[in-house]
Amino acid sequence: MSGRNGASDERERLVIDPFDYRITKQGSVIVSRGGRAVMTVGGQGAARLVAALQRADESQAQHLLARASGNYRRGNERD
Repeated sequence: MSGRNGASDERERLVIDPFDYRITKQGSVIVSRGGRAVMTVGGQGAARLVAALQRADESQAQHLLARASGNYRRGNERD
């Protein structure tokens, strides 16, 4: 599967090195990978992300977090 709603993870990077997230008291979402924070999403974007994460299974959540981080959109990232 590929595309916006069914993003592809053909090399299984999201299984090997998954994203993690934490919701702060202020409602921001801190996205981390490998123990390091890679992005903080705030405001309405954070509210939409939290709502989507609550509805998502683990695979969908990983794709949502990858998309939210912004650095994993193009498909040409290096290992």
